Amino acid sequence: MTDDAKASGLSDEERLAQLGYTQVLARRMSAFSNYAVSFTIISVLSGCLTLYLFGMNTGGPAVITWGWVAVGLMTLFVGLAMAEICSAYPTSAGLYFWAHRLAPPRTAAAWAWFTGWFNVLGQVAVTAGIDFGAASFLGAYLNLQFDFEVTPGRTILLFAAILVLHGLLNTFGVRIVGLLNSVSVWWHVVGVAVIVGALTFAPDHHQSASFVFTEFVNNTGWGSSFYVVLLGLLMAQYTFTGYDASAHMTEETHDASTAGPKGIVQSIWTSWIAGFVLLLGFTFAIQSYDGALGSPTGVPPAQILLDALGATAGKLLLLVVIGAQLFCGMASVTANSRMIYAFSRDGALPYSHLWHTVNPRTRTPVAAVWLAALGALVLGLPYLINVTAYAAVTSIAVIGLYIAYVIPTLLRLRKGEAFDRGPWHLGRWSRPIGVVAVAWVGVITILFMLPQVSPVTWETFNYAPLAVLAVLGFAAAWWFASARHWFLNPDHERTHAREAARAGAPDPVDP
Repeated sequence: MTDDAKASGLSDEERLAQLGYTQVLARRMSAFSNYAVSFTIISVLSGCLTLYLFGMNTGGPAVITWGWVAVGLMTLFVGLAMAEICSAYPTSAGLYFWAHRLAPPRTAAAWAWFTGWFNVLGQVAVTAGIDFGAASFLGAYLNLQFDFEVTPGRTILLFAAILVLHGLLNTFGVRIVGLLNSVSVWWHVVGVAVIVGALTFAPDHHQSASFVFTEFVNNTGWGSSFYVVLLGLLMAQYTFTGYDASAHMTEETHDASTAGPKGIVQSIWTSWIAGFVLLLGFTFAIQSYDGALGSPTGVPPAQILLDALGATAGKLLLLVVIGAQLFCGMASVTANSRMIYAFSRDGALPYSHLWHTVNPRTRTPVAAVWLAALGALVLGLPYLINVTAYAAVTSIAVIGLYIAYVIPTLLRLRKGEAFDRGPWHLGRWSRPIGVVAVAWVGVITILFMLPQVSPVTWETFNYAPLAVLAVLGFAAAWWFASARHWFLNPDHERTHAREAARAGAPDPVDP
């Protein structure tokens, strides 16, 4: 990694203008705040624990432990490749803008269009996965504390309430959101330390190292252990999503061309370490594997805390986990809304004129915030009829985001030495890191579309391919029918109309 001096002397606003955009969003974030958003969205206390049940059934302790190590390493390759491009193009448009700048001129708009749609799909699915997980853990806590009966309908109601909370915070609590994102980093670090410390020293019994590192469990119904191991990687790979938030927040970050890429990379490696420690703590502390799987709460990590620490301490630490998940969902809505804002700014979503409006007082895209929340709610609704819906939502998040993550890297590899590097770059390691990143994303894209449970029925069907194909089909139909004529075409009348409308908008003011 190189943070060299190819500095042009341009301010953040001047560099953004070079890229074709006018500064509208308030640039209030420091490098740490930028990193904090991505670290919060990765959220090991959310991703690792909400899919812990999936991991226990799909490979067990061995895959939970070693899958985290392997996936973390591969994710670091993907993040490094992305960070280099982020340094060259620090704009909230992020991935689809990168694709447009790196693709051959004749097909650049098409590459950008489909990259953007995959990014929107993945961002919405990540928000759905995070807040649905928070709803599941909150339901478990309410069950323990107040005998609240957890049903699919009540979980969806909690899910909707959490989305509304995060929508309101991102609408009215702009400065509070920035503060909470910074607090979230320390909440996660201290939370992991306290939970792991308690699980290490309080229980009288721990599992053996052999159990944690070699015990294989297959409750999927599939006969192939190799297939089950591959499926089990979803737990780790889903956790390592959302770090493109550092790119989407660059228009609100000082020294964006270095702070953005550093935010991406630092959020991955710090989460890799924290997540490994957390998973070891929980897996060593399992008192009864079958008891955790069959927990009346429906949430094995909650049962592990209760069995290992007792009711009072277990419920208190469960609140720590829920708090982290709420921080994570709040940051995800923030990043998701910025992607929607940027994509609609270029006219790429239905009713784009609405989604890229900015509140003149708070200088935030309020309509985009609520579209992000509504889209997440829609993705979570199949849980009412499909017991594996949550795993499907996480698969959609991984597939959508990682396709969008890797398309710019693929195009950057094709561009070779013609790529105009930013101040943060990989030097001679750029190509090998990019090749590994592209290969890995190709594997997981296919893998997480496959059936996760056997026999395959309507109740266990992995609907991730249907969601991906529906969005891809809609985007393709719109592209060939209309968008190919005007999307990112500076000479088209629709582009001129949008620019004129933006020029006539009232100037934003700082609150």
